[in-house]
Amino acid sequence: MLEVIDDLIPLGPEDRAILDLECRTIAGHTCKIVRLAPDDGAALDLARLRARVAERIELAPALTRRLGGSAHSPGWVTDEDFDLSAHIVAAPVDGPVDRPALLELIARLFEQRLDRSRPLWRIDTVALQDGGSALIWRIHHSLADGTASVRYARALLWDAGAEASMTPAQAHAAHAADEARRRAHLAGFLHREYARGECRSPFDGTIGTRREVAFAAVPLAGLHEAAKELDGATVNDAVLTIVAGAVGRWVRQRHGDLGTIRVRVPVSLHHEGDEVANHDSFFSVALPLNEPDPVARLRATHVATNERKLDRDAQYREHLLHELSGVPPLEHFVTRMERNPRRFALSVSNVPGPRAPVSVLGASVAHLHSIAEIGERHALRVSATSLAGLLCFGLCADPDLVDELHLMAEGIEAEAQELLAAAAVA
Repeated sequence: MLEVIDDLIPLGPEDRAILDLECRTIAGHTCKIVRLAPDDGAALDLARLRARVAERIELAPALTRRLGGSAHSPGWVTDEDFDLSAHIVAAPVDGPVDRPALLELIARLFEQRLDRSRPLWRIDTVALQDGGSALIWRIHHSLADGTASVRYARALLWDAGAEASMTPAQAHAAHAADEARRRAHLAGFLHREYARGECRSPFDGTIGTRREVAFAAVPLAGLHEAAKELDGATVNDAVLTIVAGAVGRWVRQRHGDLGTIRVRVPVSLHHEGDEVANHDSFFSVALPLNEPDPVARLRATHVATNERKLDRDAQYREHLLHELSGVPPLEHFVTRMERNPRRFALSVSNVPGPRAPVSVLGASVAHLHSIAEIGERHALRVSATSLAGLLCFGLCADPDLVDELHLMAEGIEAEAQELLAAAAVA
């Protein structure tokens, strides 16, 4: 638990580090887009949504706190003027929008900064031309990572009983290995994460303030079965496989043959019942871009990720950073390596969402997409979130560095179908 001093809850180290990343070109948001089906033929009522959140907001007290403290010691303080009408608003559009207009709206909202005088989140509601609605929920990353955002959605939005027992992300959070095992794995871990030079990246550039977003959706159950049948791979392996295929298509048309791309894979270290905003680590893998056979690509991906999971690289990284905090020269070296943006080319996350269908005020949630902020030298970010039988992808990019983002989203759906077809044959 964080120590409370005069109503100030200091930011945890991860939360503070994320807050410090915000700059002229990086707004620092995460974003959930809740796409509601036109179940009753009417758009979502704004007053009813505010009333729903008002009756449940005590389940998410962090969302009633704003930034306080000093620049050197920031923290969260209760917002005495908390007003839901400032956090749940109608999007600034005239009338219902179609899909291209929705994507444009999300991108423009994602570029904007959240008001630091209030709690750092806002939901913009928008009516869709098909009769449904969308909730565009921006939350500053210092307030919630992907897993925490899903937890808040469960607490505030989903209708009662729709998801009786959704387990938070399984964070590979078994107990830490004993000291002998950690020493045995040290050399391999350091080689995999730190002993590599700067990687080649088609997304390496000085990012600006403009954003473009794109969505894709693929069948989750089919990917799960296909992965399981092929050498015991996982859905995460399948996600990386189809992203590598889609990125490969885009890269070959613009940059030629790059061979592989080094991808950072966030791993949630949350445990059930925790209330922390950010708690994750990561491991990195090199994914083949030019392997045309999706089954061969899946097997190569599984071999790479399985090695890192067996050696618990993500958990070991957190342990190593903690242990080096008392050894300044080594801490400085590892910190410098961690902050080198050219150690990887692309971050691809996969956050478990509701396992069963969910609804908001009676309207079924048809899609649940996540959008994560890009970073310096990383002009593309890919996020995946599961929803019952779907795996929903959200892509965010700087359009001046990554053009025709919709083609990459279409490539994800095409690569998923090719993997399902190839797995069926195999």
